[in-house]
Amino acid sequence: MKNRVYTATQVRQLDRSAIHDAGIPAYTLMSRAGQATFDHLRSRWPDARSLCILCGAGNNGGDGYVIARLALQAGWQVTLISLADVSRLQGAAQQASHNFSAAGGHVQAFTGEIPPAAVIVDALLGTGLDRTVEGAYAAAIQQLNQQTAPLVAVDIPSGLHADTGQPCGGAVEATLTVTYIGLKAGLLTGKARDYCGTLHLATLDVPDSVYAQVPTDMHLLGLHTLHEHLAPRRRSAHKGNAGHALLVGGAPGMSGAIRLAGEAALRAGSGLVSVATHPEHAPFLNVYRPELMVHALDSPSTLSPLLTRVNAIGIGPGMAQTVWSTELLTLIQNTSQPKVLDADALNLLAQTPSQRDDWILTPHPGEAARLLSCTTAAVEQDRVTAARRLQREYGGVIVLKGAGTLVASSNGIAFCDAGNPGMASGGMGDALTGIITALLAQGLSLEAAATTGVWVHAHAADRATADGERGLLASDLITHLREVINT
Repeated sequence: MKNRVYTATQVRQLDRSAIHDAGIPAYTLMSRAGQATFDHLRSRWPDARSLCILCGAGNNGGDGYVIARLALQAGWQVTLISLADVSRLQGAAQQASHNFSAAGGHVQAFTGEIPPAAVIVDALLGTGLDRTVEGAYAAAIQQLNQQTAPLVAVDIPSGLHADTGQPCGGAVEATLTVTYIGLKAGLLTGKARDYCGTLHLATLDVPDSVYAQVPTDMHLLGLHTLHEHLAPRRRSAHKGNAGHALLVGGAPGMSGAIRLAGEAALRAGSGLVSVATHPEHAPFLNVYRPELMVHALDSPSTLSPLLTRVNAIGIGPGMAQTVWSTELLTLIQNTSQPKVLDADALNLLAQTPSQRDDWILTPHPGEAARLLSCTTAAVEQDRVTAARRLQREYGGVIVLKGAGTLVASSNGIAFCDAGNPGMASGGMGDALTGIITALLAQGLSLEAAATTGVWVHAHAADRATADGERGLLASDLITHLREVINT
């Protein structure tokens, strides 16, 4: 259940089903949510003894009242600020407010300032937000983001869209977010990374029968992804069992990209890796990585004999957009092997779109925009919708790169919550192309190769940050591939 991802509407359905079908009172769910958040808060900041909580008008605010009561009963100094008329609270939120008052708590109105506290809790706005935040709520969010104390978001940072991960005018920049019942798509991709901080899921002991009533085609990648698709090799294995990957690219002056792709394919376990590249640099491309088999492409026709011997093809790294490149792409598009298209192969594809079921496209947002004939901003505004549209229009499997990379197939969407800002450097996409191509060569399906490759790539990057994120190189990531893929 913890790997499933939902829309805001689906989570509301889960909530209703838990109440009406599983017979869990709404206030019981609210109490569990408040307890889970307070537990995470105390675990993260064990020395904290003062709390300031900002509450809104809905159930999100009700969760805040529960947290405030628990802190009060634990002997903490508690300040609760409400942006709503407490007398107008309804249902479980009203009960939570009454119980807080009965425990000796006092409610203050928001005056535009937030008093100091060891930890501040954001319980203003929930997952139902679908418009720009204005007025007192916008002012409160702005004030929250100016505090030096850590911020804890209840279910979702206020102001963040639960489906797209985009701020609705402005959003709370939380240190910790504790979300309830199910993971929301908007917490896992795009700008959400700037607002959620550390993310925890509390399922609130909702039974499996409830989740069975609300199917979803979205899920979160994890270690299980790797173990599901890459079993340990047999002791009798030889290089012929591990596949032959071919990487094609590297126009004059751009040999580094195809070299990175080739080396990543080796480290991802391909038994043989061939690189087909421009004759200008073919003679020295494998000087420091002799395991690469390098082929000079005087003309695209010289590639044909090699195509009969490989199991998977990756094309695009450092390829440029020339007649040479266009002819190579046309040749490879007509092969029967599974293939990965990246970089300039995608830019060329955008000029003459086609649909196939035997490829993986790996665009970053700018390339995705060209493929969809829209703006990069439009792609980033709703990454899930963009990934689904790419898959419908181009077929196969789509890897929409960026913070919270998405893998879209005919089976749905997979989210990757690993990776870091250090990956914002040249060559990272080339390494991913090599990894996925190597996995295809080893016999994985398109979807399995894409999801496993994305997970391995991101975790290798995370392991490479021991000395910091800034200055991380794609070659640093590649040095960690072997340990990650054998995890």
